[in-house]
Amino acid sequence: MARDESYGMVRPPLAKTRKQDEEPLRPDGMAHDLIYSIEDVPPWYLCLVYGFQHYLAMIGGTISKPIILASFLCLEEHNPARGALVSTIIFMSGVITLLQSTIGVRLPIIQGGNFAYVVPTVVLLTTSYEPCSALPLANFTSTEREELWQVRMRDIQGAITLSALFQVIIGFSGMVGVLLRWITPLTVVPTVTLVGLSLFDVASKEGSGHWGVCLLTVGLAIVFSQHMRDLNVPFPIYKRGKGLSTTYCQPFKTLSLLLAIIISWGLCALLTKYDVLPEGSPARTDRTGAMLDTTPWLRFPYPGQWGVPTVSVVGTVGMLAAVFSSIIESVGDYYACARVAGAPLPPTHAINRGIGVEGIGCMMAGLWGTGSGTTSYSGNIGVLSITKVGSRRVVQYSGIIMVVCGVVAKVGAMFVTIPGPVIGGIFIIKFSMITAVGISTLQHVDLTSSRNLFVLGFSIFFGLSLPKWLEMNPSAIKTGEPLLDQTLLVLLHTPMFLGGLLGLILDNTVPGTDEERGVARWRGQGVNTEEQQLEETRLTASCYQLPFGTSTINKAKWMRHVPFCPTFSGFSSWTAMTERLKKSLCQC
Repeated sequence: MARDESYGMVRPPLAKTRKQDEEPLRPDGMAHDLIYSIEDVPPWYLCLVYGFQHYLAMIGGTISKPIILASFLCLEEHNPARGALVSTIIFMSGVITLLQSTIGVRLPIIQGGNFAYVVPTVVLLTTSYEPCSALPLANFTSTEREELWQVRMRDIQGAITLSALFQVIIGFSGMVGVLLRWITPLTVVPTVTLVGLSLFDVASKEGSGHWGVCLLTVGLAIVFSQHMRDLNVPFPIYKRGKGLSTTYCQPFKTLSLLLAIIISWGLCALLTKYDVLPEGSPARTDRTGAMLDTTPWLRFPYPGQWGVPTVSVVGTVGMLAAVFSSIIESVGDYYACARVAGAPLPPTHAINRGIGVEGIGCMMAGLWGTGSGTTSYSGNIGVLSITKVGSRRVVQYSGIIMVVCGVVAKVGAMFVTIPGPVIGGIFIIKFSMITAVGISTLQHVDLTSSRNLFVLGFSIFFGLSLPKWLEMNPSAIKTGEPLLDQTLLVLLHTPMFLGGLLGLILDNTVPGTDEERGVARWRGQGVNTEEQQLEETRLTASCYQLPFGTSTINKAKWMRHVPFCPTFSGFSSWTAMTERLKKSLCQC
C-alpha cells in the first residue's frame, strides 16, 4: 500500500495500480493488507490518533477491575479513593505497555489489568475479612474507613507482588522457551480462540445495559471498518509556497473504532443532557459524575501509596494460579499479535523476555497498588486486525497517553463516563476478531484429518464447558485443602488455560505426522523458498532485536546462553558443553 511520506495518507492512484506481486508479504509468503506493519513508523500526529484509539478500546476493560474490587474493599460510591485506584491502574498500564513493546517481546501489545486476578482476589477478601455489608460503616470515622480498605489492599498487593516473582523466574530462566517445543497450531488455536469466546459474557453484560446503544456502536464499527474502509476522503492541506491543495486519506479503515466510540458516546451525552434516558440507565454519561467531581486534576501514583504490602500464603498461592493462567494466555497472544502485525513468529528469546517483563510489570502493579496483575490485552490485537495498523510505535504512543491520563487524573476519570453499552459494543467487535485470529491459525493444519478435528473440537468445547459449570458451582471442588481448592478453581475456571492445556496434551500424545499437525508449515519447514527463509530470518532479527546494546550482545559469546538475549542459541549448547566436560573428566 503506497503512502504519502509527508502526511501518512494513502495515495489512491498508486494503491489502485500496484501489482499484486508487489504487495507487502507476511513471513509465510502471503500478501497482507496492513497500512502500517510492525516496523513502520507513522507520522507523530497519526501515532497520537491511533494510540488514542487503542486507549479508548482498552479503558473499559481496565477500569472495570478496580470498580469491581471497590465493593469488596468497602469503598463507598463517593470515596475519592475509587478515582485514585482508576488513575493508578491506567498509569501502570501505560508504563508496562512501554516496557513490553520496547524491551519485552517488542510486539504491539497493550498491557492492562487481568480478569484472571479477579477470582483469587475476591476469594482472598471474602475468606480473610468480614463482609462489608456486616460492618457498621456509618459509625466509622474517615480515618477508620481509610484504614479499613487499605489493610485489604495491602494484602492484595503482597500476594500479587510475590506471585509475580514466579513469572519473572519462569520467563528469564527460559523455562517458557523450553515448553515452546510442544506448542503447536492445535495448542495455539484453542488458547487464542477461547480468549475471545470466553469473554462473550463480559461483552453481553456490558451491552445489555442498553442494547440500542450497544448495537449502534457495533453497527457503526462494522460499516466504518468493512463497508467504508476503502472510501477515499479528500482532505485539504496547506504547504508553504504551494498554497492549499488536496490529498486523500482512508479514515474509516484506520479510525473505525475511534469514530464509532465518539459518535455513540456523544449521542449518549446528548440523550443524558436532555433526560431522554431514564435515571439510572447504564447508557447515561453522568453515572460516574461523583467520581469525576472528587478526582483531583493531578495525582502521581507511587509505590506503597496505600502502605507497605503484606504477604499471606493463602493470597500468594491463589495469585500463582492467575499468574500461570496469564502466562499461557500471553504466549497465545504473542503468536496472534505477530500474525496480525505482519511479523514473523516470535523466537524463543523474545517469548522468554516477554513473559519475564510481564512478570516485572505485575510486580510493579502490586507495589503501586492497582488491585490487579497485568497481562497482554487480547482485545487490542483485534483492534490491530480491524484498523490495519500494526505499528509498534503506535502502541508506544498509546502507553504514553495512558501514563499522562493516569497522572492528569481528572482527564483519566473523564473517560470513565463512557457508557457501559458503548464499551460492550467495542468488546463485541474486538473479541470476535481475536476469535477469528485464533481460528485462522488452522490454515496450517490438515482439517481433513479426523485426529486433528477431534483435538480441536474437544479442546474448545471442554474448555468452555467445565469453566461454565464451575461458574455455577463454585464450591464443587473440595479436596480438603483450601489452598489446593482455590488453585484448581482459578485454573479450571480459565477457559484459555484449560483449552490450551488440552490441546497441548492431546496434540503431543495422539499419533500424527508433523505435516498432518501443521507443525512443519507453521514453523516454516519445507514450504518456504530459500529466499523467503532468508527474508524471514532478517525480519525476525529486525523485529525482536533489542533497541540498544546490539553490537555488545553480538560480540559477547557467553550471551548465547542467556535465554532472553537475541543471540540465544537454545539449551542444546549447555547439553553439548556438559557432554564435553564429562568426556574430559573421564579422560583424566
